Amino acid sequence: MPAVPSFSVNRSTAVAAVVTAALAAGLLVTTSASADAAGVRIHDIQGTTRVSPLAGQAVADVPGIVTGVRTSGSKGFWFQDPHPDADPATSEGVFVFTSSAPTVAVGDAVTVSATVDEYVPGGASSGNQSVTELGKPTVTVVSHGNAVPAAVVIDSRSVPGAFAPAGDKAAGGSINGLTLRPKKYALDLYESLEGMNVRIGTSRVTGATDAYHELWVTVKPNERPTPRGGTLYNSYTSQNTGRLMIQSLAPAAAGAFPVANVGDSLTGTTEGPLDYNQYAGTYTVAARQLGTVKAGRTEPEVTRKQKKDELAVATYNVENLDPTDPQSKFDKLAAGIVDHLASPDIVAIEEVQDNDGAKNDGVVAADVTVGKFIDAIVAAGGPRYAWRSIDPVDLADGGEPGGNIRQGFLYNPDRVGFTDRAGGTATNATDVVSKSGKPALTYSPGRIDPADPAWNNSRKPLAGEFTFRGKQVFLVANHFGSKGGDQALDSQYQPPTRSSETARHEQAKAVNSFVKKIRSVQKNAEVVVLGDLNDFEFSDTAKILTDGKVLSATAYSLPKNERYSYVYQGNSQILDQILVSPAVKDYNLDIVHINAEFADQNSDHDPSVIRFRP
Repeated sequence: MPAVPSFSVNRSTAVAAVVTAALAAGLLVTTSASADAAGVRIHDIQGTTRVSPLAGQAVADVPGIVTGVRTSGSKGFWFQDPHPDADPATSEGVFVFTSSAPTVAVGDAVTVSATVDEYVPGGASSGNQSVTELGKPTVTVVSHGNAVPAAVVIDSRSVPGAFAPAGDKAAGGSINGLTLRPKKYALDLYESLEGMNVRIGTSRVTGATDAYHELWVTVKPNERPTPRGGTLYNSYTSQNTGRLMIQSLAPAAAGAFPVANVGDSLTGTTEGPLDYNQYAGTYTVAARQLGTVKAGRTEPEVTRKQKKDELAVATYNVENLDPTDPQSKFDKLAAGIVDHLASPDIVAIEEVQDNDGAKNDGVVAADVTVGKFIDAIVAAGGPRYAWRSIDPVDLADGGEPGGNIRQGFLYNPDRVGFTDRAGGTATNATDVVSKSGKPALTYSPGRIDPADPAWNNSRKPLAGEFTFRGKQVFLVANHFGSKGGDQALDSQYQPPTRSSETARHEQAKAVNSFVKKIRSVQKNAEVVVLGDLNDFEFSDTAKILTDGKVLSATAYSLPKNERYSYVYQGNSQILDQILVSPAVKDYNLDIVHINAEFADQNSDHDPSVIRFRP
């Protein structure tokens, strides 16, 4: 799954780095602070690019009206000039970083003397855009109870269809120094409104409420809608310009932020300053006034039961499951297997942690974790699954430190046989040999080339040999490297760099080569490669996996607007995939939406199931 950013960056260090870089790039004009400090307005501070022309300089008595106050996290307030200039590229609002709880109120007319800063949330290495702000302020309240400047309406008519300009090659692909064109590019529009009072009307929720009191909406209801109310991300150029994060400036007390699912609507008016979120690396409405959630019709899906002669194979990322999780998590995941997936014959599960979870004490066994899960499945009315996996080397496979996540196979022994061939360990590589003209694994279960550097600090693929109604079927369970380290869609670098792909490409080559080995022994061997691939069906990772037509991506059997198993930043997208060899014909794929679209999640991934007749 995409890594959740966790930034701990010294603010003054980050600001200094941006100013230095901007000076080097010629984006700033150095002047005498005493000569130019007086008479400066907010639009002079913001300028016509993403970096203030006054960054690092002192300004005095900058006037405006307070439009929003933030009392937690990055504390401060936004204020806006009620007398704008005529240039649509210059924002009339800016954030004042006070470090402690601000004493001003919305509607106060103030003057601010401060230093102009460019702060990059997450630091320059994150690739995030910088936020122009005023630091070390002296604030004078002139009057109270003034009308807030009229909000700029963000809607389907005002947001351009093009996402962002191409980055300046001379600046390493950065768009920081480019003059904003808010009528042509969505990111330029949002940047030209940075810090300003904005408003959206009734909008469809495309990303459910999360633990951080955030949700996502789209102001473009016709922009790649999914049947269940989301917005589809189906190519690198389909970023979806209408997406916006919504946060609240009200204290994050229990019940203060609305609970919404994908397909619900945020009705009425949502209004507040437009901010740039430090953790998501994206624009967000810091709502002073929050609309009301109207429930939609999105319900958890239920797939059909496989027929007697159909083999049902599923993949499910159970999100760091360990024995210290509450029983309710086990029970809800079990209900997903039994009630929503109809008890598949085989389930490849990912992110199973060891017996004491994320405790770094050398424990790698997961029999307690798995036993508790199987018991929950039985209690939910499902079969008593058998389990096959290989314990990893301690701390060698990534994930939460000490958790030792791994993937493995649950299978119903009343319906499926597993061919055990002993000897597979965390470091032994399974291979393919010919037995009576048919492929056989040297170790089953066995890991695919665990010494390959492609799998450093990542989960090694697990291969297993199964039989169903006398037919041989090979499965490879995967959990490829995460997208951690990739630049955000809203990055200052356009197009953003996807540095994490390098490892996944090598991982895909290894799995592809292994499938080719199986098919070199028996061309019509039936192979299913599945799991959390942490990449899209249109990605180069998927193309490498299918090289030589040894596999095909079953996602393409679905209508385009149904190809998603994960929701990230308001985009519905595929990360979990099932690929099959050419001998697997007439299959039926179902991505069963029970988690990703909902605020109440048992995992952040939706499971998928494929049914076919070997």
